[in-house]
Amino acid sequence: MSSFYVPPNQQRNLRACMVCAIVQTQNKFNRDGCPNCETIIGLRGNLDTIGECTSQVFEGLIVLHDPASSWVARWQRLENYIPGTYATKVTGSLSDEVIGLLEDSGVKYVPRDGSSGEDE
Repeated sequence: MSSFYVPPNQQRNLRACMVCAIVQTQNKFNRDGCPNCETIIGLRGNLDTIGECTSQVFEGLIVLHDPASSWVARWQRLENYIPGTYATKVTGSLSDEVIGLLEDSGVKYVPRDGSSGEDE
């Protein structure tokens, strides 16, 4: 689990994926991509895409050990994702191009900033 540890001096480098809301450092997104969305949006090694598909502005943190059985994961639409740390709200918007990629891959994109009304 040490790979999820973020030293205090790196907390200002945290970003949240605007698709799945997982929170990681920018370096981890750059090195490993998004563990939930990588096959679709391809963040690994692409700083432009990381800047476009992740946000430094997010609220709340949820740590999920077993998303499949967690009511919090269901409430936040995280039940099909890997265990990890997630933001409850992510500020930012994806480009129409990225939303198109998601839809072409069968992913129904719901903004994580609460603007869809589904979070209420």
